[in-house]
Amino acid sequence: MQDRSPPRLRAQAMTLRNFVRFWVPLILWMLFIFSASTDVMSAENTSRFLVPFLRWLKPDISVAAIETIHFLIRKGAHVAEYAIFAALLWRAVHHGTKLRAGSRFEAVLVFLLAMLYAASDEFHQSFVKSRGCSLGDVMIDGGGILLGIFAFWLKARKRRRMPTR
Repeated sequence: MQDRSPPRLRAQAMTLRNFVRFWVPLILWMLFIFSASTDVMSAENTSRFLVPFLRWLKPDISVAAIETIHFLIRKGAHVAEYAIFAALLWRAVHHGTKLRAGSRFEAVLVFLLAMLYAASDEFHQSFVKSRGCSLGDVMIDGGGILLGIFAFWLKARKRRRMPTR
């Protein structure tokens, strides 16, 4: 069956399809990050389920060990959420736009945009009573951003090397 719609309508449908496919996942992830920056994922609230879990795993665990594990999990979450964010952002920029500036430019653009979002997220946390604004967290987020960019670059590089059938 052949599509008989006018070319302009087909182009608009493709644009909507691209938006849904490439930009909606990014927007949803941004909303997740924003919601994680509220009181819901504060250290006080995450410790409510983490401490009992750690005590269940190892009943004789020290308070210092619990605090260290809690800290590492929270900072690891920063890295993971921003690695995913950067990969989704590069995917959206690369596939969801007509920008074809080369992977180096895209990587720098993604890094700068993602760092701007990380900084704005920390600024948002400064308005939440149980949270705080930390330059250190922005730097940790930056590490996650670099990890996400590197992962997307590796995947794209691998895809280019695979033979087509």
